[in-house]
Amino acid sequence: MSLTLSERTLAIAPSVTLAIDTRAKQLRAEGKNVISFSAGEPDFNTPEYICEAGKEAIEKGITRYTPVAGTMELREEICKKLKRDNNLDYTPAEIIVSSGAKQSLFTAMSALLNPGDEVIIPTPCWLSYPEMVRMAGGTPVLVHGKEENDFVVTAEEMLPYVNEHTKALILNTPNNPNGCIWNEEQLRAIADLAVEKGFYVISDEIYEKLIYEGEKHVSIASFNPEIKAQTIVINGVSKSYAMTGWRIGYSAGPQKIIKAMSSFQSHAASNSNSIAQYASKVALSRGDEMIIPMVAEYDERRKLICEMINNIDNLSCRTPKGAFYVMMSLKDVLGRSYKGRVINSSTDFAEMLLNEKLVALVPALAFGDDTYARLSYATSRENIVEGIKRIAEFAAEIK
Repeated sequence: MSLTLSERTLAIAPSVTLAIDTRAKQLRAEGKNVISFSAGEPDFNTPEYICEAGKEAIEKGITRYTPVAGTMELREEICKKLKRDNNLDYTPAEIIVSSGAKQSLFTAMSALLNPGDEVIIPTPCWLSYPEMVRMAGGTPVLVHGKEENDFVVTAEEMLPYVNEHTKALILNTPNNPNGCIWNEEQLRAIADLAVEKGFYVISDEIYEKLIYEGEKHVSIASFNPEIKAQTIVINGVSKSYAMTGWRIGYSAGPQKIIKAMSSFQSHAASNSNSIAQYASKVALSRGDEMIIPMVAEYDERRKLICEMINNIDNLSCRTPKGAFYVMMSLKDVLGRSYKGRVINSSTDFAEMLLNEKLVALVPALAFGDDTYARLSYATSRENIVEGIKRIAEFAAEIK
């Protein structure tokens, strides 16, 4: 008998942000004023009416197991939401509720992938996508998006990577980490490619409500029955309703896939939190009522942070149209020195910036491109002004 860990677990790449996050917490514990642009969650409180619904669930004794796929009431509300917002018709049997969109994604991959299956992932991408593909037994195939095209990877650019092993595409629009949005024309071309070549689309739409400049979110599954039959739509309440800690995500897709996901989830996690399910139903039933002012504030922060970054010599960013992230280009500072130390990578830049100026951001090595850093503007305008001021001071000292 061998007392070892599984090869699958050992193959999981450690987070390159862990050391920076640990260091930021250490500095805060020392009383230092650290400005953080690393948060991947809204800085707004969960709306009071949703909190009250959670309390009501407890008072009503809604504290027991629910069906694995979620309560019928929540799944029915999700169906209404998908019809109202995305022009998608689903039945409750085609919906599964999970403990956050991350679990929804991993469960979908576990239901679809076999060893040797390949999954196309446009990059820069959320750092968990490639690891989840590997954990589910598949092979991630990264297709790099160009900054001049706002990091959008088109169907034409994906085509050379499609082969007999291609099982799925992970599509995240609006996108983490770069805030890009695939428009309807681009999505239709990808849908046609998926139907022609016969692969699934895992459509992560968790940031769908965080969209600016008059852009419109379009779900790829809404175009025709053929692409809908090959799409698993992933969403949740965490970003739109400031409910990250409530841990409710959901998937919509063909019944046979949802059934397989339910079987997997029944053994891996059972059902998601009963109280949070009740509150999520209430959140979805109110539509966009509370989202509008939150998005308006994000929009002002977006314009502020991009303007300030683009006024710094040797640093720049594209202005994103969705989510709450900015990809800041480090291309003109890599290879140069700060106080005698060469900045060879985004991790070097992030570590030096944190130690010297007390600003935390995420090196984009974690997202598949080591020439950028990701900044979240899910923080106050005051923090943005002070944080970018410190970054400008840091950049001015690079030789």
